[in-house]
Amino acid sequence: MTNHIQDYSHKRLNILTGEWVLVSPHRAKRPWQGQNEDVVDDNRPSHDPSCYLCSGNTRANGEKNPDYEDVFVFTNDFAALQKDSEVFSVNDGLFQAKSEQGICKVICFSPDHSKSLANMSVNAIHKVVKTWQHEYKTLGAMDLINYVQIFENKGAIMGCSNPHPHGQIWSQSTLPNEVLKKDTQQLQYYKTHNATLLSDYLKQELEAGERIIYQNDHFVVVVPFWAIWPFETMIIPKQAQNNISQMSEIESEAFADAISVITKAYDGLFNISFPYSSGIHQAPTSAGDHSHWHWHMSFYPPLLRSATVKKFMVGYEMFGSPQRDITAESTAKTLKSLL
Repeated sequence: MTNHIQDYSHKRLNILTGEWVLVSPHRAKRPWQGQNEDVVDDNRPSHDPSCYLCSGNTRANGEKNPDYEDVFVFTNDFAALQKDSEVFSVNDGLFQAKSEQGICKVICFSPDHSKSLANMSVNAIHKVVKTWQHEYKTLGAMDLINYVQIFENKGAIMGCSNPHPHGQIWSQSTLPNEVLKKDTQQLQYYKTHNATLLSDYLKQELEAGERIIYQNDHFVVVVPFWAIWPFETMIIPKQAQNNISQMSEIESEAFADAISVITKAYDGLFNISFPYSSGIHQAPTSAGDHSHWHWHMSFYPPLLRSATVKKFMVGYEMFGSPQRDITAESTAKTLKSLL
């Protein structure tokens, strides 16, 4: 099987969504005549007077940031979701719409404008993790909120409007599309096997060893068998937990360690501050049994062959299904060599 999937076009199943990805390893040998760009100089000062996220600075809405020393959280001044949105629905034949309420927050990882998770200490990243845990529990306890999405867009290429090290938390009243797919797939597997989908997947990955990049006592960093993005990775807890609030102090430290390792490896890949979108998928905060959930964190980087060659989702991928040229196994080998 391994020889065939390294040489011939094939499809791989994303067990978390039930969707397929087309893999075309032979295409990786083709010459590149596509877009190349200059590498952006990412040297930044530790404090930027014009940055609305730096400590002590005034944000766009006129509020002044405190002189924070580690992690700082505030409600997004330009939130995509409104807490006090009117409740309504539209049911006019094929015109369907429903109101959506929610709360959006910004989380500054550090007061140092020049930093990213990749060059923060594990202890500093641990403070970010503990903040994520707190926000998940606090927001999730509200009657209004049924799902909490934690994510980070790093780099201008990912649409990040401010280079200051920060992420976002969008909490809302219904489940987003990707989460709904994963909820369905995991529930179906749990009912059949009485085990979480990712627990059994992780056992198979650890036995195979081909796509494992790093592991500590509590977490595994792996290139998913069904990865879409060229250097996509996933951090999975070895012990099945349905949300991040269930981590012990030791486990949250180990999670911070795993984040530190993979983000450092990314920066070493093309010797740049590596762009990506990352996010944590975990159980809904609504009432009910969510034992089928096994939370995980995914990193989706857009770079393909170098610091200036990007992966675009176009053509067949927009109208057919996701497709990749570099196999998950070769990606894992490359990233592991950077540790």
